[in-house]
Amino acid sequence: MSAEFKWYVAHTYSGYENKVKDSIEKTVENRGLGDLIGEVCIPMEETVEENDKGEQKVVSRKIYPGYVFIKMQMTDESWYVVRNTRGCTGFVGPGSKPVPLSDAEVERLGVEEAVVEIDISVGDTVRITDGSMEGFMGEVLEINNEKRKLSVMVTMFGGREMQVEFDFHQVEPLE
Repeated sequence: MSAEFKWYVAHTYSGYENKVKDSIEKTVENRGLGDLIGEVCIPMEETVEENDKGEQKVVSRKIYPGYVFIKMQMTDESWYVVRNTRGCTGFVGPGSKPVPLSDAEVERLGVEEAVVEIDISVGDTVRITDGSMEGFMGEVLEINNEKRKLSVMVTMFGGREMQVEFDFHQVEPLE
């Protein structure tokens, strides 16, 4: 993608984030607008929830409910496509003028992740450094370089084991 592509934030009706994302992606595909709108994302995080029976499960949650992040080149046409998507109430910015996110904001908000190289192998013990399981340790079961994720068997409270998937940047090897 060229340098003109910047991240913008669009506000949506509550619960419409996925519909807005899908709608924009379909419009881009149908109208051949890939040179104007490159990527649409809804930042997610995995958290561990416990139900009333004490069973734990990992669930994905939207980090910023009501918002969709769009990497695009701002033109009248791209603005029109996003602004007139059903469920989208407009761009974040003063008045009707969208303001792109700075590189620091993009990194801090977790919209686009820096490429992280890891020196970890299956069977290694790692410490979780980010997310709801920060501080826990586990054994690496599987590494998916393509998706930049690894599967870790984490020992939970009371000795329970749970297999959890983490992004590369969420773990570090134990020395």
